[in-house]
Amino acid sequence: MTSFYLSKPYEPPQAPAKLPLGEPWALFGGISPDQFMARYWHKRPLLIRGAIPAFALSAQHGEPLDSPIPTKELLKFALQDEVEARLVKSNPWSFDSGPLSKKAIPSNDKPNWTLLLQGMEAHHPAASKILSWFRFIPDARLDDLMVSIAGVGGGVGPHFDSYDVFLIQMSGRRQWKISEQKDLSLNPNLPLKILRNFKPEQEWTLEPGDMLYLPPHVAHDGIALDAGCQTWSVGFRSPSFKELLQEGLWRLAESLEEIPALENKFADPKQGATHTAEQLPEELIKQLETKLKELKLDQIDGFLPGITAYLSEPKQQALFDAPDKPLRPQEFLRKLGSSRLLPHPQTRILSLGKQVYCNGESMTLGQAPDILLAWQTLSARKELSAGRLKHLDQSSLYEAYLAGWVVFEH
Repeated sequence: MTSFYLSKPYEPPQAPAKLPLGEPWALFGGISPDQFMARYWHKRPLLIRGAIPAFALSAQHGEPLDSPIPTKELLKFALQDEVEARLVKSNPWSFDSGPLSKKAIPSNDKPNWTLLLQGMEAHHPAASKILSWFRFIPDARLDDLMVSIAGVGGGVGPHFDSYDVFLIQMSGRRQWKISEQKDLSLNPNLPLKILRNFKPEQEWTLEPGDMLYLPPHVAHDGIALDAGCQTWSVGFRSPSFKELLQEGLWRLAESLEEIPALENKFADPKQGATHTAEQLPEELIKQLETKLKELKLDQIDGFLPGITAYLSEPKQQALFDAPDKPLRPQEFLRKLGSSRLLPHPQTRILSLGKQVYCNGESMTLGQAPDILLAWQTLSARKELSAGRLKHLDQSSLYEAYLAGWVVFEH
């Protein structure tokens, strides 16, 4: 087991901006992303041996690779306020939320514990590069990259997720058992969401470089077989229709504040005498129906801006720091000529047609064409190089820089 700690860290490459979607990838066992999405995505599990070939190739040459984040470095993240950490112990089951103290984290040689670190793409460049491999899946579906490190026997118990997940083995071995059982009832007597009646149907031991894809609601249980076992989980969220519509409606209601004509009072000069005074007036219903059609609130286009803004919101734990010595607009433009501008690791950017939303805000409404193009480039490529920016003063791009939402590459 010491070989895991003496080996050199794996350095994941950044994926190209334009992914070859029709060509076979080792990451998916020799099939293309197009084929993976058609055959497996949101449908059925897929085990890929040697999904990251570098691990097996290095081992063959006597230079085994370790996780991109060595154990000592990884454990330090659990002590930080800005990192969402959870410590799970089994036998008996217990659960603690971070930030944790050094004393609270068991040593590597202790069994039956797992440390879970959420949103690691915001805290380590290697995690961010791993996410770049999966950008053939819409950004709106991405949740985050979680890293789990465990002692022998560590796990979180048999459970299911409501999202798609890629489980990448990065250090040590982990035994996975899965089941597509219909019974997903939980044990009410435990502090974790653990299945009451887990009945494994398939079982594998994953080595470093292997990957397991699971669609939603597939029951699974992973047990660490080696000390310092690391599994990196790339999760893709599936919001409920209730959640999406509630958020879309809330933002739609906010947008009505910008329409002065809606301040006009309801008037009913044609209202006649009635024997059914308790009923909502037909005249009110007709006028409301007319207004809804005028505002196109009965069409999906009215909801989509709010839903896109919602899906672009950063995680609750996200923190953004303004630059210590912010560049003035002209200095900003000069630096953009020699350095790339990047979204902050915790920034989320999504597009709806030509409009771009960043961290829950519309960034392109009413902006000059060059600023609009800059945001479209940032959204599509996750970077912005020298361009023909002319209208930087009071632009949303410069404001995003001052807020720490976009940063220059170091």
